[in-house]
Amino acid sequence: MDYSTSLLRLTFLALGAALVLLVVRSAFRLPHDIDDAATASLFEDGAGCTRFSPWACQRRADKTSKSKPSPPRSSTHESDVPRHPLDPLTVTEVNRARELLRAYPPFASAPSSLAVHELALDEPDKPVVRRWRKGTGDGNALPPRRAVAVVRFRGESHVLAVDLEAGAVTPLPTPASGYPTMTMDEQRALCAAPFGDPAFNASIRRRGVRLADVACLPISPGWYGPVEDGGRRLIKSQCFSTEGTANFYMRPIEGLTVLIDMDTREVVHLSDRGAGIPIPAAKNTDYRRAAAEEEDAGAKTFGYQTVRAPSMEPAPEGPGFEVEDGHTVRWAGWEFHLKADARAGLIISRAAVQDPSTGLRREVMYKGMASELFVPYMDPTEAWYFKTYMDAGEYGFGLQAMPLVPLNDCPRHARYMDGVFVAADGRPYVRENMICVFERYAGDIAWRHSESPITGMDIRESRPKVTLVARMAASVANYDYIMDWEFQMDGLIRIKVGLSGILMVKGTQYSHMNQIRRNEEMYGTLLSENVIGVIHDHYVTFRLDMDVDGADNSFVRVEMARQETAPGESPRRSYLKATRHVASTENDAMIRMKLYEPAEFHVINPTKKTRVGNPVGYKVVAAGTAASLLDPEDPPQKRGAFTNNQIWVTPYNKCEEWAGGRFVYQSKGEDTLATWSERDRPIENKDIVLWYTLGFHHVPCQEDFPIMPTVSASFDLKPVNFFESNPILKQRPTQVNDLPVCAATA
Repeated sequence: MDYSTSLLRLTFLALGAALVLLVVRSAFRLPHDIDDAATASLFEDGAGCTRFSPWACQRRADKTSKSKPSPPRSSTHESDVPRHPLDPLTVTEVNRARELLRAYPPFASAPSSLAVHELALDEPDKPVVRRWRKGTGDGNALPPRRAVAVVRFRGESHVLAVDLEAGAVTPLPTPASGYPTMTMDEQRALCAAPFGDPAFNASIRRRGVRLADVACLPISPGWYGPVEDGGRRLIKSQCFSTEGTANFYMRPIEGLTVLIDMDTREVVHLSDRGAGIPIPAAKNTDYRRAAAEEEDAGAKTFGYQTVRAPSMEPAPEGPGFEVEDGHTVRWAGWEFHLKADARAGLIISRAAVQDPSTGLRREVMYKGMASELFVPYMDPTEAWYFKTYMDAGEYGFGLQAMPLVPLNDCPRHARYMDGVFVAADGRPYVRENMICVFERYAGDIAWRHSESPITGMDIRESRPKVTLVARMAASVANYDYIMDWEFQMDGLIRIKVGLSGILMVKGTQYSHMNQIRRNEEMYGTLLSENVIGVIHDHYVTFRLDMDVDGADNSFVRVEMARQETAPGESPRRSYLKATRHVASTENDAMIRMKLYEPAEFHVINPTKKTRVGNPVGYKVVAAGTAASLLDPEDPPQKRGAFTNNQIWVTPYNKCEEWAGGRFVYQSKGEDTLATWSERDRPIENKDIVLWYTLGFHHVPCQEDFPIMPTVSASFDLKPVNFFESNPILKQRPTQVNDLPVCAATA
């Protein structure tokens, strides 16, 4: 009898764990789960738009289209070779690096114990890249290809330089605290870890939930002192009921938190404080179109609001941009290098724009990327205090990027780029359609002027605003981040972040506001019966290595203040005066926005002047300026101290790329942008890096339930005395014969 019961229990647990893995794999869309069959069939008749092209244009070409088909290439990317010094590692190079790492003496004795957490191009020194020009001569050969690997072996972390040509592996300094970014493989395995603990399973059963209906997610624990982490690599896990909905985030099993040793998969501690809190109902939470239609059929509803299908047709001759060698994008005088990155998501490099007055292409930015994301939730209770995510350094912002959905994530004439990433065993895999590039026209006006009839001049001039967008979207568990880099014809670069997806909610015993005691702290908003949306912040810190007309630049704060007029000087009593201050050290360039102390922030090249003598430059047009209100000594804020200012400026240092440090996971905050800047280094007329933090405060509301509408904020890099005049003067207006002429296919 005991034997039969045990066997039945084991069988039940195995089936439950398998189902949980299936649900979580679906939620995370892991790299091996990509299925483009639907996408391929949708566009199977496109001209050169096959699923095998990493830059497939994904549009059905009509018979009048004059666009030339792109040559198909295998989606495995096995034949790819680098053609630019900044090109990401190829499949062949990843395999070569894996071979060298497994043969490296410390790891060769047990290569199966080696886990690769990061493997990326070790970019050549900046002066080498800036001098390089594409060509066939000896001086134009690619610099030696090298990689940087972050691995764990038998409980220890290692950072290594891998020379792919010489076949050498060299150890590099390892950070004093913290651990590497989690691999997708271990995130997947950790979802199943709680089910190996009898106490956890018993707690689930006491709530009347079937184990087969439970999905658990790994949650980074932050760092709250040595007593809590015990010198181990830990993770916390919380769970949800999947019964009746794909949107299991709306059905939290509140108060149940599992602490797990990441290396042994052992459950270290179980906190069970929510036995009296009901699991929210599944009704009206499923976001899938088919499920919503099924619910509508059985209830009195007004159905869907219908609009015409969005469409932005390309010109008859095809897209107005080109992509050379897989990564170099050219459009309307702009040229930049674009690539996917496992940690940053997407990286823009070597951005330069053509000067219409000279025809010369001028440098603007050497490298731009999202360096870190900080998402602290504002609930100090036991099951929530540790939810202070750093999505790039802990989870990998690029690793969480999912294939973009044609026609919905990107317009039909977009072109797509894949990412080549590395699994924990060191083998490469392809994340298809991770980035899209497209021209955007939304009916906006770039410039216009019409003369009044009183002048007697019949003039009506207007120019449409057409831009080029490079986009990626990362699904970090419940939240989706949409990242746009938008290039304009007037030389402006707009960096935009959209927040979408699904809220992370808290279960509660309350189903109506009249049940809540006066002055009771809720830490959020009651969104639906038994569901609280917890208040939280989002901060995205960008690293912008500006090279305005050259590497050596200065940072200028242009302060605006009221100036009083002298008695009798003017009928006016006051006016606005701008005063320029050049920052000499890092401390001078730490900026906290103040509404009633306005300023502009310029990056200038003091050695390059316009015709009339102004230094050429670009300015940061600040927006999305929500600032952290946490105590600076609060452990999450110490780790996220890079959000203490909206703007920082540091001298260029190749090793200072990640605002939260190289190792963010369980770090103590000793290797951040804030600690680097304490050195107060000189920055005047130096190669400098500007850091900008885009911030959001989010107090949830009922319109965020059960899914969240996209909320966006952006900031601009805008030319300031960079050109001799407005480049829009060179843009011609749109004519009728510029528009596409479409005909029905047979």
